[in-house]
Amino acid sequence: MLLEMPLVLVMVFFSVVCHEIAHGYTALLLGDHTAERMGRLSFNPIVHVDLFGTIILPAILIISKSPFLFAWAKPVPVNPAYFRDPRKGMMLVALAGPAANLAIAILLSIVLLIAGGILPVFFTKTIAWVSLINIMLMVFNLLPIPPLDGSRIVARFLKGKALWHYLKLERYGMFIVFGLLFLGVISSILYPAMNLAVKLLGLMPYLR
Repeated sequence: MLLEMPLVLVMVFFSVVCHEIAHGYTALLLGDHTAERMGRLSFNPIVHVDLFGTIILPAILIISKSPFLFAWAKPVPVNPAYFRDPRKGMMLVALAGPAANLAIAILLSIVLLIAGGILPVFFTKTIAWVSLINIMLMVFNLLPIPPLDGSRIVARFLKGKALWHYLKLERYGMFIVFGLLFLGVISSILYPAMNLAVKLLGLMPYLR
């Protein structure tokens, strides 16, 4: 895995960029041009770099030999005031990011299915790992912890005080995430999802 790591990191960052662009493009389709005006619907990596989420955290996880690799790009700005139905619009925008990760994972698995037998082992292993990491990113982002995408989906179905109290958790969101990581709660969710993805996407022959 050490030889594949640099290319894996590049492809994972590209996946994270696609995740954010999916948010912004969905918002654009719903009437919000904020991300477009700020130049965030771009594949230029510089405009998406978040110092902590893109550089520091992945480096810490790699150095500490974490079994999981997390990263995120600078969040794409979204203004729900432009949506006809702001709460539904935010839910759709939130869903778009994980959907992009799922699409990438499936696309890469198709590449392996078609050309896995003729591509270099180094490259097939890289593709398989990036496909699996995209599944991990999808599942992780769908966790219902503010400010993760899953919380925007849950918020669509809450009202009144329940919604207010739920959204108040956002200020503590990352502390909750790291706490659950430390306690192994998130691992207990990600491991089964990853094992299922390995089987459904046919990745096992390429991960050995």
